[in-house]
Amino acid sequence: MIDEKAGGSIVLHAPMQGWRCALAEIPDPVFAQGMLGAGVGIDPTGDTVHAPCDGIIRALQPAGHAVTIAAAEGAEVLIHVGVDTVALDGRGFKPLVAAGDRVRRGDPLIRFDLDLLVRGAPSVITPVLLLDSDRYAVSPLGEADGPIAVGDPIFALVPQHAAPEEAPVAPDGEVVARELQLPLAHGIHARPAARIRETAVRFSAEISLSKGERSANARSPVALLTLGARLGDVIRIEAHGADAQAAVDAIADLIASGMGEAADPQQASATPPEPIAAAPAPASTISSDGKLAGVTASPGLAIGHARTLHLAEIEIDPVGVGAEEEQARLDQALRTLGRRLDAEAVTASGARRSILAAHRAMLEDEGLRDAAAAAIATGASAGQAWRTAIRPQAEALRATGDAHLAERADDMRDLERRVLSLLMGVEDAPIAFPPDTILLAEDLLPSQLMALDPANVLGFCVEKGGPTSHVAILAASMGLPALVAMGPALHEIAEGSMLILDADAASLQIGPDARTLAKAHALVAERHARRLDAQANAAAPCHMAGGERIEVFANLGSRADAEVAVANGAEGCGLLRTEFLFLERETAPSLAEQTAEYQAIADALGGRSLIVRLLDVGGDKPAPYLPIPAEENPALGLRGIRVGFAHPQLLEDQIRAILRVQPIGQCRIMVPMIASIDELRRVREVVDRVRAELGVGEPVSVGVMIETPAAAVTADLLAREADFLSVGTNDLTQYALAMDRGNPAVAGAIDGLHPAVLRMIAETCRGAARHDRWTGVCGGLASDLRAVPILVGLGVTELSATAALVPEIKALVATLSMDACRAHAAAALQCGSAAEVRILAREFRA
Repeated sequence: MIDEKAGGSIVLHAPMQGWRCALAEIPDPVFAQGMLGAGVGIDPTGDTVHAPCDGIIRALQPAGHAVTIAAAEGAEVLIHVGVDTVALDGRGFKPLVAAGDRVRRGDPLIRFDLDLLVRGAPSVITPVLLLDSDRYAVSPLGEADGPIAVGDPIFALVPQHAAPEEAPVAPDGEVVARELQLPLAHGIHARPAARIRETAVRFSAEISLSKGERSANARSPVALLTLGARLGDVIRIEAHGADAQAAVDAIADLIASGMGEAADPQQASATPPEPIAAAPAPASTISSDGKLAGVTASPGLAIGHARTLHLAEIEIDPVGVGAEEEQARLDQALRTLGRRLDAEAVTASGARRSILAAHRAMLEDEGLRDAAAAAIATGASAGQAWRTAIRPQAEALRATGDAHLAERADDMRDLERRVLSLLMGVEDAPIAFPPDTILLAEDLLPSQLMALDPANVLGFCVEKGGPTSHVAILAASMGLPALVAMGPALHEIAEGSMLILDADAASLQIGPDARTLAKAHALVAERHARRLDAQANAAAPCHMAGGERIEVFANLGSRADAEVAVANGAEGCGLLRTEFLFLERETAPSLAEQTAEYQAIADALGGRSLIVRLLDVGGDKPAPYLPIPAEENPALGLRGIRVGFAHPQLLEDQIRAILRVQPIGQCRIMVPMIASIDELRRVREVVDRVRAELGVGEPVSVGVMIETPAAAVTADLLAREADFLSVGTNDLTQYALAMDRGNPAVAGAIDGLHPAVLRMIAETCRGAARHDRWTGVCGGLASDLRAVPILVGLGVTELSATAALVPEIKALVATLSMDACRAHAAAALQCGSAAEVRILAREFRA
């Protein structure tokens, strides 16, 4: 399936609405320098990635932040939403497709929370590029930069005439070498290894890195990890081939640059640190009182019966039946496992998704694949070749002496087993255990743990393993108590024995007496009751420790968001972003469409308060059907309520749709980007007129967003006529600090806890209180747990946050005293910087 063609070329269309720019503007050299391929950047203003062409989803990253589409043979297009968004672990992303899906141009692929990304990532500029290919070249279409709508042509993939294939030529020339001291604070870990590989593949020379006796292919991230290279280590770069000198220089320069992870020069020149030792293994002996010590991998307490996991090693045929057939079998098994990992990642989240992503990256490691291919060429079977390739790498990781790298060897063992299972047709049956199981095993692999039923398996203990392994991380994310490094004495426990697994105390009690068992049951019941109370309290009105009322609302952008908010105990919606109805379309939504959407969200809230923000477009959120002349500084131009005044019918239709929602009074109107009381009066006039036309007798609550310094310092004037004030901390921060949050050069310095911003919030609260009006916060600070006590102390009585954080915010507020919060806020106002405020906030929470 190929998209429309122009003279044999494949036309690519904008996958999102926003502002087009050059890749060079992306604050990440991997994209800016074209390491992965050529294309364009788009600074998004919407919340959806669309297919830029017809094709097949080749890969969807586990974190949901990037998708690769096969547009035609040899042409693969990558869309990577933002920079370093993989670190969000899927937060803010909702994949709408899976690997292997066929898509048509314009189909939605990924939805994302732009506000969350702006707060959590270095940049949201999204590269859209052709991954390096010798079959196609990129030919730009349209303007080099400027506003762009979904579906606009951005570039064409032009077929290239491939040169006749030639037999591979062995590298010639002398060996070029260079040594340097490693300046990376955390040594060569996954990200630097990937950057080194990306540089190495640009050269034809054979390139290796070595440390002492160990050597690694520069094109193999896994092999690079096995070096165990740390800050201060001397690394030798060697290359052999026509462009060896250029290759060595390029990789040396890359490493010397620090890749954004350079240590302090004084630290880098110091003696290299000793390897991180594994957690000390306790003596593998069952004490006289029936206890066996371990190392805590995941905290918690569980009572159950011992059940042992036994998995025999998979038997393989060592000798192959022919290199071509064996290579085909291995390739098919790797493709199948890759698809399974992609499919598992679609429904995974948090730690599980990150671990699947790590396994997927290892599966693509060139070093492993090349080693397996070499073994097959010498007569090995596919299974023997894969085992031969992966086991030395795993052992090398263990031999580094670094506990963290040694634990990554478990991931490689997991990949070994899963590939061999596919090759031999002996895939492990589902792992099932009876209820109340405490699982005992020599070791657990990540895929085995993910296959367990947590309803039956209450915790586990393993002879080996480590406290920072992927299994330990998974156990914590699943809420499973776990002990590791328990030694061979674990095998002395009889099947079915009663056990008390106290991971908090790092001990396993075997065969407890009745009194000990009763105490443990009482403690488990107490903890369970606390969890149930917390869950029940999430739906209750929020009060401080002294009884003061603080409303905790959620920010919404759809009916689905409303359902999630209610499930998390939100008391209403403090900010409905109506832009979801207006952006990424060619015409404005009709009155009927708006009314239906607002009513659906109101219904999903079940009568809870719904604060609807009037359309906030312009500036960084243009709408194609609202002509806004080019502005030298859009952030200070026609945006927010000013757009409504410029298009009065649009403003009136939106107000009319809001006032049609039943029951009357559930919806409140909030006016964005207010700078003067005259603007509020103009909106109030429209509201009153439409209310009279619809026969609405009840008064309609109209509030304002405090997003400009002008609004903050005149809050007392606005509060005379506004029904409430709500601080939009994202915009207030950028205007107060004169830093554009969309500009990567300064975005990293923007912090809503800057004392200047806090003083404006304090002034807003004082101005509102003079007229008995309440002040809320619906910007990013309301979702910052460290900021919540300060906001409450400043006088904020309503917090509208990300829905998922509502229970945690409610629980925090319930522990706070008003006197302590006021003293804390007063101290914050006297700080000299945002960094000082954050230190103060950490100390307060502690």
